[in-house]
Amino acid sequence: MPRILIVGYGNPLLSDDGLGWHAAEYLSTILTCPDIQILSCHQLTPELAETVSQAELVIFIDARRGGEPGTIDCHEIPNRFSMNTSSAQRPPSLLHQLSPAAVLALAHDLYGVAPRCYVLSVIGASFEPGSTLSPQVAASLPALAAQVQSLISRK
Repeated sequence: MPRILIVGYGNPLLSDDGLGWHAAEYLSTILTCPDIQILSCHQLTPELAETVSQAELVIFIDARRGGEPGTIDCHEIPNRFSMNTSSAQRPPSLLHQLSPAAVLALAHDLYGVAPRCYVLSVIGASFEPGSTLSPQVAASLPALAAQVQSLISRK
């Protein structure tokens, strides 16, 4: 099983919201190591918890609103879960659409594993119907790829 999982997610028919799909495609051309699995999906679902639990490092990639288009934000999701943590203090596990933190919590709850996990998000310029990225977001792909490679090399 691959030790590194990259999950690009979003709606590829809503311009910059499809960043995760475009990033996954771009990364699959430059990251050809068999230890790396790259997935694209419309949204994060409970079924991803099993795949997440089998990785040592997980990187979620998505677009978001607010700020300067093309700006990349990277943050680590703390994986300090314990069975004593009340559900009110934990990310919700079963919603219509899950957050990366909720998928990580679900992996811990179901499989007893919470790998190191990061979220890379790029601020989008357009979320209107369309299948192409805005120029600002498209231009951020090489820098996004460099950041992914940097996270992988920290392993």
